[in-house]
Amino acid sequence: MTREPDAHLHVGPVSERLIQAQLLLLLAEKPAHGYELIQRLNEADFADGEVDVATVYRNLRRMDQEGLLDSRWEAGPAGPARRLYTLTPRGRQVLQAWAVEVQQQMERLENFLRRYRVYAGTPDAAKTKADSSKR
Repeated sequence: MTREPDAHLHVGPVSERLIQAQLLLLLAEKPAHGYELIQRLNEADFADGEVDVATVYRNLRRMDQEGLLDSRWEAGPAGPARRLYTLTPRGRQVLQAWAVEVQQQMERLENFLRRYRVYAGTPDAAKTKADSSKR
């Protein structure tokens, strides 16, 4: 049975594809401005390096248009107004779908690594082979 992909799960390079899931998770934890989200993404070590600022803002804009986020302008304490992003109920649903998708992907990757270890004859290959024969 082929599973139809969720319309909100975008394809592309892994780190760019997962940026939506990462942003949704950070906003589920608490509402934030774009700059704060960029800092939190970098601190959480979600990407292979620093996240691309344009990619973050492009995703925030798209998710806002899709109804996954709400945003409103807030006056800054000393500077220009900033946009505050919050997660919508639809955004929470898509976050849950991402959690399922990531779990399934992890299982597929673990299966790949188990099979690779057997093929490569790594030290834990015997254990891996025994574990896979139990399934």
